[in-house]
Amino acid sequence: MDNFSNNDREFAQFSNAGQTRAVAKDFVSNVLMLMSLGLMVSGALAYLTFNVDSLFYIMYNVDVDGNILGRTIAGWIVLLSPLGMVLGLRAGFNKFNAPTLTLLFVLFAALMGMGLSSIFLMYKMPSIILTFFISAGMFSVMAIAGYTTKTDLTKMGSLLFMGLIGIIIASLVNMFLGSSQLDYIISFIGVLIFTGLTAYDMQKMKQIGMSVETGSEEAKKLAVTGALTLYLDFINLFLFLLRFFGNRD
Repeated sequence: MDNFSNNDREFAQFSNAGQTRAVAKDFVSNVLMLMSLGLMVSGALAYLTFNVDSLFYIMYNVDVDGNILGRTIAGWIVLLSPLGMVLGLRAGFNKFNAPTLTLLFVLFAALMGMGLSSIFLMYKMPSIILTFFISAGMFSVMAIAGYTTKTDLTKMGSLLFMGLIGIIIASLVNMFLGSSQLDYIISFIGVLIFTGLTAYDMQKMKQIGMSVETGSEEAKKLAVTGALTLYLDFINLFLFLLRFFGNRD
């Protein structure tokens, strides 16, 4: 009897563990689908803003000879507004329902795309496409590593966040110094930080997925904020890599 009871308990534990892994997998899949949606929206809006005159002239000042003089007021608003939306999405987690958060995320991705249209002014299209695929490859490898590793990445995450603050400060300083060498160093460190953050954040998504109820309102809302986190990891990784692989016009 005791042997049967022990076997039943072991089977129950194994079954529960399997269900937990399945729930986590479903949650992470939803996060990645939302993130992919955000990237597609950003890519489409970046390309349209650059190629559709009515959108382009809203974003950029152009002289009579067609030379770009800089961003318009609307262009600066579009460029800076995603920062406010990130704060709003996080602050509104408890106030908004899942569809509202999803809509705000899509709007955020659209504004990000319009702001990122400037990369088409700075870099040639083949190098942008190449860098995107390099970024996607690096992101995928680190995401899989973060999901499958049994090592706790919490301590690494703390160090990465400290490094992130450091490169933000260094970037602000270099706006005044204009040092190409410092810019190269910042870009290199930025690539390291966001590859590491990708693994850290993916492990965090897995842990969240193991603790939420499938299909619940909380799970849907957490999937949106998770997609936002991974979206930002990918975009920043892409932009830092673009400084290395992008051929300037």
